Amino acid sequence: MSNDKKHNRPKYSLEFKQDAAKLVLEKGYSQQQAADHLGISQSALGRWVRAERKPSANESAVKKSCLNLGDRDELIRLRKENEQLRMEREILKKAAVFFAKETE
Repeated sequence: MSNDKKHNRPKYSLEFKQDAAKLVLEKGYSQQQAADHLGISQSALGRWVRAERKPSANESAVKKSCLNLGDRDELIRLRKENEQLRMEREILKKAAVFFAKETE
């Protein structure tokens, strides 16, 4: 097989992922049934279900940093925003130094 063909992973919305996980967690579908019905891979659905599943008392002591899909999506968005704000701040600092030199 050549490396010319790349597998393009489909992008699913956060709402789709959460709804798919609810089929398993709340509606009683097996992961295989839900994956077949939605036309997605069982491994992807398994990740979404694990992300949405509420940790038990035992698991929460072990994994406190486990985020559900909504929290993970917000964290990614906030990290991007934070990086952009840092770049803007650096640009403004350089501009302030430049204009301070011009007025001297």
